[in-house]
Amino acid sequence: MEPAPPPDSAADASVEVDATSAVIDTRTAPGLAATSRPVSMRDVARRAGVSQKTVSRVINGEPHVRGELRERIQDAIAELGYRPNAAARSLVTRRTRRIGVAAFGAPLHGPSSVLTAVEAVARAEGYALSIQRTDTTGRDELQSAVEALLDQGVEGIVLSEPLHLDGGALEIPAHVAVLTLGSQGLTGREDELIVGADEFGAALLATGHLLSLGHRTVHHIAGPSAWVSSRQRCSGWEAALEGKGLEPPETVVGDWSPRSGFESMRLLLEQAGPTAVFVANDQMAIGAIAAVQRAGLRVPGDVSIIGFDDLDLAEYLTTPLTTMRQEFDVFAHLGMARLLRAIDGRPPSQTRQLVPASLVTRATTGPPPPIR
Repeated sequence: MEPAPPPDSAADASVEVDATSAVIDTRTAPGLAATSRPVSMRDVARRAGVSQKTVSRVINGEPHVRGELRERIQDAIAELGYRPNAAARSLVTRRTRRIGVAAFGAPLHGPSSVLTAVEAVARAEGYALSIQRTDTTGRDELQSAVEALLDQGVEGIVLSEPLHLDGGALEIPAHVAVLTLGSQGLTGREDELIVGADEFGAALLATGHLLSLGHRTVHHIAGPSAWVSSRQRCSGWEAALEGKGLEPPETVVGDWSPRSGFESMRLLLEQAGPTAVFVANDQMAIGAIAAVQRAGLRVPGDVSIIGFDDLDLAEYLTTPLTTMRQEFDVFAHLGMARLLRAIDGRPPSQTRQLVPASLVTRATTGPPPPIR
């Protein structure tokens, strides 16, 4: 056991207390005499019977501290309710342990699910999260969000739900690690980490499922063209039809909302008389089902519909929705693991990984009607 430090060591006070153990808890810690003074690193050192320097090494995650000592210090920290001062600690470690997220502000299922998973990983790994949301899909606004995050000293940046940037690539300094949660990078950097769903492959699978049921062609209700995910899903749909020697019909574009799905399907029913429709997300697919039923037709007896995302409610609709399930948690966790390794100076050899989506067959797809 290390001897307890002298009660008023000037050296310890100047190095440890000022640098990493500034007073941090406004409550009197359990087990200490009643006092208005909050818990400090000195209290932890006394309780554990070690020096403040050893406590500091444990708090800052430094190696070469014996397991028994580390455990004793962690027990003392928990018992006294000590919380290290993050601002002071960063002066010593030169680490902010902060990650920034730039995300489009629309409350959509996909981006929200990804952000929830990112927050969970950051919290579990001891990182704080700063979020900058944008109101438009413009490159300049997204760059401004990135600049705001850089001003906060973030060690890494997550770009969520990437958009097609007409104004060119985003500018992010080389010393800041970057993760794009999607299928296409946004910075042009060779070390940009790209992890997301294989939306092109998922659209191939969705369209192929409808063709395998006997439909002569498949129509598409697309998402907004500014979104990379919309373009990938549309490209996969086109490739599936062209692979069968079919000319892709003209698309109808929605805005991800059920209302736009409803209006888009009404337009298709008036102009094209479709028997099968691949819809770019489940919310629009739900609106499309309502439009078919409002027209006095049946799903899937007259029109088969397949969505994308696998919302929680998709399984519980009156006619459960066939859809493509994206593994949001999986690719968010994979991406964050790679980002944290890059922040620690251990970048992965593979910078791009796409996670396959899976077909969930329910009740909204079936063979075409015998006569149309």
